[in-house]
Amino acid sequence: MSEQDIEVMESIAESVAESVAASMMAEQNSTNDTTNTNASQESTSQEAQASSESVESQSSQAAQESMTTQSNTGSQTASQPSVEATTTPIGDGFASEHGALRVDGAKLVDQNGNPIQLYGMSTHGIAWFPQFVSYDSFKTLRDDWNTNCVRLAMYTHEYNGYCTGGDQEYLKSLVRTGVDAATELGMYVIIDWHVLQDQDPNVYKEQSKAFFKEMSETYANNTNVIYEICNEPNGYATWDSVKAYAKEIIPVIRANDPDAVIIVGTPTWSQDIDQAKANPLDEENILYALHFYAGTHKDVLWNRMDSCVQNGLPVIVSEFGMCDASGNGANDFNSAQSWMDVIERHNISFFCWNLANKNESSSVFKESCTKTSGWTEEDMNESGKWIREYFRNKQ
Repeated sequence: MSEQDIEVMESIAESVAESVAASMMAEQNSTNDTTNTNASQESTSQEAQASSESVESQSSQAAQESMTTQSNTGSQTASQPSVEATTTPIGDGFASEHGALRVDGAKLVDQNGNPIQLYGMSTHGIAWFPQFVSYDSFKTLRDDWNTNCVRLAMYTHEYNGYCTGGDQEYLKSLVRTGVDAATELGMYVIIDWHVLQDQDPNVYKEQSKAFFKEMSETYANNTNVIYEICNEPNGYATWDSVKAYAKEIIPVIRANDPDAVIIVGTPTWSQDIDQAKANPLDEENILYALHFYAGTHKDVLWNRMDSCVQNGLPVIVSEFGMCDASGNGANDFNSAQSWMDVIERHNISFFCWNLANKNESSSVFKESCTKTSGWTEEDMNESGKWIREYFRNKQ
């Protein structure tokens, strides 16, 4: 064999060796990738399980499966997937049928552009009536009371509120419990930052930013979640200050959930919707809150609502009662019916205060009621009997 032939053979041998080594390295990398992916899947599953406080919903399980599928793909664009690939599954019911909502002019519409009306109960402060934030409670509201949405009221100031010494992690866990339950039941759900004694929402603006950042990150893929960023501005709060606050909070939510419906309260305990009509926010998918108590608020306020809606303002009655504005006193069901006539005329969404057994007229249950689901008339105050009958008669 010539020296030239030997050099050729050595060159061939080196090439074969390099090829074999490359093949073995690729096989090892593939094994490592599989191991890493499996570990990622296991970690994701453990994290998702830990985030569920009390409701192990089918929707949460499906969300975990969706996350596992994304992990398997190893996609570099997982942070910006298609809506179809990441939307959290909603249980069979109203919310799964109507999908993601949006605001069209003065109307709330569903995923197909059809007008939609949400209605149901608002909880009292979840910090001191947590027993009513449950799957069973909401199931009774859905199946027996014929409601399609629930509002979760988290006080920011009073009664160990979120910003005044309340256990923030516990309160957030109650919100998650409520959202998970509503999601599994195919209901819409409002997360309410319940400003009241703090008067101006700017008092706890930074806490609000952090809270809604976390909530919107958590529920960015939930088409059934609505954010209410300030319940009832009052006292010295003006529309200018509320609007300035909203301009800072809305982008925090939009960064994670760009199409979410957001409710903005109005001054004077969410009565001055005419000020919002005169100077609205330059944002899409915004509803403006009007609150009333039928024993106190009569034709002046319902005429204001009627005028604002007719002139294009999207309004939601995110809280009302049949008694006076204190939440107590005598119920005025004739006035309440007059309010309902205007609400139904414009297909406005509405939520009754409150789902609790507090010793006051606005609570729908008697103080002696210890049930948290399956309520009968014997468990209810007069307000509870009236509003359940109203809900049941809706088509």
